[in-house]
Amino acid sequence: MPIAAILAAALASGTTYALTDHGSTTSAGATSPATVKLNPADYQNNNAVNWTSTASKVSPSVVSITVRSGNSGDQGSGVVLDKSGDIVTNNHVVSAAVNSGTVQVTLSNNETYGASIVGTDASTDLAVIKLKNPPSTLTPMPLGSAGSLVVGQPVMAVGNPLGLSGTVTTGIISALNRPVNTSESDSAATTLPVVTNAIQTSAAINPGNSGGALVSASGKLIGINSSIATLGQSSGSSQSGNIGIGFAIPVDVVKNITGQLLKSGKATHAQLGVMAQDGTTTLNGATEAAAQVKSVNSGSAAGRAGLKPGDYIIDVDGQQVASSDSLVGFIRARNVGQKVVLTVVRGGQQQKVTVTLGEASSN
Repeated sequence: MPIAAILAAALASGTTYALTDHGSTTSAGATSPATVKLNPADYQNNNAVNWTSTASKVSPSVVSITVRSGNSGDQGSGVVLDKSGDIVTNNHVVSAAVNSGTVQVTLSNNETYGASIVGTDASTDLAVIKLKNPPSTLTPMPLGSAGSLVVGQPVMAVGNPLGLSGTVTTGIISALNRPVNTSESDSAATTLPVVTNAIQTSAAINPGNSGGALVSASGKLIGINSSIATLGQSSGSSQSGNIGIGFAIPVDVVKNITGQLLKSGKATHAQLGVMAQDGTTTLNGATEAAAQVKSVNSGSAAGRAGLKPGDYIIDVDGQQVASSDSLVGFIRARNVGQKVVLTVVRGGQQQKVTVTLGEASSN
């Protein structure tokens, strides 16, 4: 075994992109799970999950997507949102066709339709496309809630890995609020960081699964599969497929962004208004990971709330902040104008700061 295996999150589309190694940043910051009873609907007799039933419920709602642009192409997956033909997928699946190219969608019954792009959001790696002349038999997938998820919960991933449409794999939720940092290009070919406090799962996710569904055993959408961990070059391995660590965008973020894209074709994002870096602070004799505030933007939400350079943010609305990426992920999951309560350590003393989030100037 290598001395150190560096994990790099890779976008799980038909093309696996080379991304920056993040070392401990990628694997840090999972929030301690709350004690929550699992949904009895997720289980059948003898507390066993009936995956056959789950697969039959959700498979008709998951589609395969093929994108052509010039001499290049890509494949991915998508999830049917409504009977009007709106489908959610990842931005990186369809981004090549934003300015030119074609998008085709194949349903679970092998019928293929053309599709247009309703809107994309590079900073959350989400997009909505719409079928042209959608059939009346479309089956939207019911949406769950990220707030009820717990570590260890059984889940199923459904998608089009390696062009193998309708593939289902099962596993568990391995961690919640896992900060994952990738990069993506918007319609102007500008490279943007994508930071998500993701659902980590052991369900096998491979290239082509991007945009597909992560569902609970009761058949509700809980996340959109978006990226996988790959062994970095320092490990001496060229493995680029599933290694048991995949990531999905939580459904609450999906609801927020797709709702905006369907309404206006674009999405706005909440902003705290600080520059932060990974740091540690001492509280009650213990060292604790945090996001250290380096600077506060003038007139920003953070400035109005009284945040100061040197503050250590350790908590957002009761959820642990273990890195600067973790802080970014929590803020991006909120809405513009939403109030959040930050737990801040200043001068060795803990205090609560309520911030009304502002709007980011651009994606």
